[in-house]
Formats: sequence, C-alpha cells, structure tokens
Amino acid sequence: MDYLFESVLRRTIVRGGLRVTAASGRTFNVGPDVPTVHVRFATVLAQCRLLLDPELALGELFTEGLMTLECGDIADFLDIAMSQPVIQPTLSSRVFFWVRRALRRIAQFNPPARARRNVAHHYDLDGRLYSLFLDADRQYSCAYFEHADQRLDDAQLAKKRHLAAKLILDRPGLTTLDIGSGWGGLSLYLAEIAGAQMTGVTLSTEQLGAARARAEEKGLSDRVEFRLQDYRDVAGPFDRIVSVGMFEHVGIDHYGAFFARIRELLSPDGVMVLHAIGRSDVPGITNPWIAKYIFPGGYIPALSEVLPHIERAGLVVTDVEILRLHYAETLKAWRERFIAHREEVQRLTDARFCRMWEFYLAGSEMAFRHQGMMIFQIQLAKRQEAVPLTRDYIVQAEERLRAAERRAAVPLRLAGE
Repeated sequence: MDYLFESVLRRTIVRGGLRVTAASGRTFNVGPDVPTVHVRFATVLAQCRLLLDPELALGELFTEGLMTLECGDIADFLDIAMSQPVIQPTLSSRVFFWVRRALRRIAQFNPPARARRNVAHHYDLDGRLYSLFLDADRQYSCAYFEHADQRLDDAQLAKKRHLAAKLILDRPGLTTLDIGSGWGGLSLYLAEIAGAQMTGVTLSTEQLGAARARAEEKGLSDRVEFRLQDYRDVAGPFDRIVSVGMFEHVGIDHYGAFFARIRELLSPDGVMVLHAIGRSDVPGITNPWIAKYIFPGGYIPALSEVLPHIERAGLVVTDVEILRLHYAETLKAWRERFIAHREEVQRLTDARFCRMWEFYLAGSEMAFRHQGMMIFQIQLAKRQEAVPLTRDYIVQAEERLRAAERRAAVPLRLAGE
C-alpha cells in the first residue's frame, strides 16, 4: 500500500515539496523542492480514501483528524496541493469527476423549499461565530482592496462604496432591492449613505433578525425593510437591484428564470449590479466536499454559462468587471481572524467544526490563488441609455460617497469588537 500511495503522490506533486508520513510510519519526500510541509496519515484506510476520491476525502480526513500537519498548517498544505496541474490523479478520481459532472443539474436543482434548507445549512449558524472572523459590518462576501496593505474593514467599506457607485444612486429615494441581503450591511449603507429606499430579502431567519435589529438601532427602519422572502416572490418594480454573493446558490437550471425575474422587477430605466463568484475557465462542478459540508446546492459558473441567459432575458450588459485576487485576500484575512479566535469558536461549536472551517477557508483561498476562481460584477439595464457613456461616473460617485461617509462618521472597528 505504501508503494502505491507514494507512487501516486510522486506523480501528483510536481511543484513545491512535501514530506509525508504514512500510516505504517514510513516517511518520504515528494515534489522537486525542499519540503516545507509535513503531513501525517493515521490509518491505511485514510490513505485508500484519499487515492479513491481525493476531492472529497482530503477535507474529510482533515476534519476527522485522520490527516494532521506535523510542520506547516492546512493553508500551507493546500497551497501546494491545489497548485498542481493534475487534481484527479487516479482513475477512480476521474470517474467520480465525470459522474458528478453528469449529475450536476440534479445537485443544483433549487426550488424555493430546497433553497431555504440550503441557506439554513450555512447561514443559520450561531451569529456569534461570524462576528469572530468577519469585519464589523459582517460582510460575508469578497472585499474590494484598493491597495495591497488595506485592512479588511476598510476594504469591505470600499466594496459597498464601489457597488453603490455602479448602481448610479444619483438622487435620493430610488427604490432598491437587495437580493440576498445577509446581515443587512449593504442595504443599511445604501440607505444611510446613498439615500436609497431599500428592500432586503433573505432566506435566513438568523440573518433576518440581525438585520432588522440593526436597522432599528440605526434609526433606518423607515428607509429599510428586511423580509424573509424568496426573490421569486417579490413584487416590483424597483429602480435599482443589487445582489451580492447570492447568485452562487441559484442553480444552473434556474439562471433563465432568475434573469427573467430581474427584468420583470426592474423599472424601465432601472439598473442592476450582480456581484458573484465565477470561474475563469470552462464550466465545471462544485467541489464535492464543499457541496456536502459547506454550501449544498451551490455552484460557481463560468461567464459563458451566465451571459446567454442575460441575453435571452432581454437585458443589456452595460459593464463587466473582474476582481481576481481580491477574494483570496479576503479569505486570508477571514482565516487569520478565525484562527486567532479559535478557542472562542470551539466553545461555540467543537474541535471538529473548527477543523472543517479551517479547511473551508484555506481551500477557498487557494482556489482563488490557483484554480481560476474570480469575482465578476455585471451591471445590467433594460435600456443602454440608463448608464453614462463612460466609466468616469464610478470614480466620481465614489468620491461623493466618501464625503458622505465622513459626514455620517461611519465607524470602522475590528471584528469581534
């Protein structure tokens, strides 16, 4: 067994260096470089599971404590493992990939009832957990780093400002729908700083309660309404629509219905901005470990899977921006904060949960660094005249919003404060 295990690892690890201790106690090095990470496997069965289905087993073995790091941490290990040119190194792993690809439409079938269950699986966890590693506004989506050393809280504020600028909130009172409003931070910003009349919809009861409490606390209940509602059931029209980090949960078979509904909800001169994770290569499948343990029903689309549905819905694409490493840096900041508060997280959950989420945050970060994940922001309208001729308006709007933030004295705090 050790020979087969070592042989597969030697064929797979062709970049970097890894030191491996098998269940038998035998230690060997793989990769062309001096090992910087030392990984240990507890049982022969764990090694067999990894060879059989590495995309699923890797996260399970780490979560179960059957794969441990003697030197380096899980992010260091995944930085090496996920940078390799081949991620299905065995025949069985390739078979599993093609079976999952064939069944992906079933896995991503998200009618309203299933969508609510999928959302509850991830977002209805104890709210104190998220406060330990997110920014103070609980932005659970990609930040917008205006420069390399920008701190997370500033970058999340910059993300909200960037989205607000693209929404062209050039006069107060524009009715605006936030699809997937989370803990309410973006809706509250658009109401308080940009003067929008907000409606936020979510499928998470935990997030809904927090968002409503925040609106009441800020004295914005007259300008922001949060609802527990599926976007398919919302009545329009709206002058503006924004959706951040929700489209990944729509499901590929529902893209047509999603954009058709957006067209119905938009006023004649309306504008929408869609912020979502995408892949820069060809269409694929959701990582099976992520689908099973973190985001059931989720899928990261290629732009080629999204744009045809926008065209068929009769919407005009007025702007597309790609954010490449912004989410990698966001996830790195979340992971560092999560580890810094690990004892508190474990008191809320348990050690197994901590290992699972460390793997999730590290694996997601490395997917953006090595495996073609990116963020796309697509601006849509019914009429091409709804958006200015050049992109200068974005910079100009951001300057006005910065001035409004200073007048409102928007506080910036560290996560957990």
